[in-house]
Amino acid sequence: MKRLQDNVTIITGGGKGIGYGLAEAFAEEGSNLVITGRTESRLLAAKERLEAQYGVEVLPIVADGADEEAIKSVVAQAVAKFGKINTLVNNAQVSKSGLPLVEHSREDFDLAIYSGLYAAFFYMRECHPYLKESHGSVINFASGAGLFGKLGQSSYAAAKEGIRGLSRVAAAEWGPDGIRVNVICPLAMTESLQQWREQFPDLFEKTIQGIPLGRFADPKEDIGRVAVFLASEDAHYVTGETITLQGGSGLRP
Repeated sequence: MKRLQDNVTIITGGGKGIGYGLAEAFAEEGSNLVITGRTESRLLAAKERLEAQYGVEVLPIVADGADEEAIKSVVAQAVAKFGKINTLVNNAQVSKSGLPLVEHSREDFDLAIYSGLYAAFFYMRECHPYLKESHGSVINFASGAGLFGKLGQSSYAAAKEGIRGLSRVAAAEWGPDGIRVNVICPLAMTESLQQWREQFPDLFEKTIQGIPLGRFADPKEDIGRVAVFLASEDAHYVTGETITLQGGSGLRP
């Protein structure tokens, strides 16, 4: 029996990058998926690959993480399709990375806060009754940008640290409901990170010099496996924790 056989997992931003690596890891362990994003063609391509390779059902939904009504619709569609929700993974985030704090506009700051902190809040609130039924799990994504004060990451770091605070409170409040809430702070080699490397090579070099293993994490093999562990019964005792995977932990739960 696979760890997450017949479970239902919502993954925001599940069509690319870390989100797609997460989707692969969860599908490999038998979980059906709801993946969201802003580009329909990317979501449909991800659905086709995931279903063909892993034999699970995938529901792709175009949704803006800053739109409260859209998030309510995602959760309603997930329940209508599968009848339950076992795990919520808040992965998606948009921001003006690389922009110094003093050059941020109100709109730039709002972009990070609404797509990250508000999106996590909306998804958690709407999923709560279904996670309570399943004694499920929330896995939120924060960042070393907030933990370590990365240059050019002010709005992004603010949103991610807000998510960490929200997660700690939810872990305390939802523990009696049998819901676990944990945070992963990842740094993985993705298409977006490669673009960031090309735009800000000096920041990239400073970042990788601070990683003990000298490499970035793999979205599926490093980050995905840890997320699967946190969503599984093997982690029934783990809640309110922050796990940092800045360069791959070598951990294989």
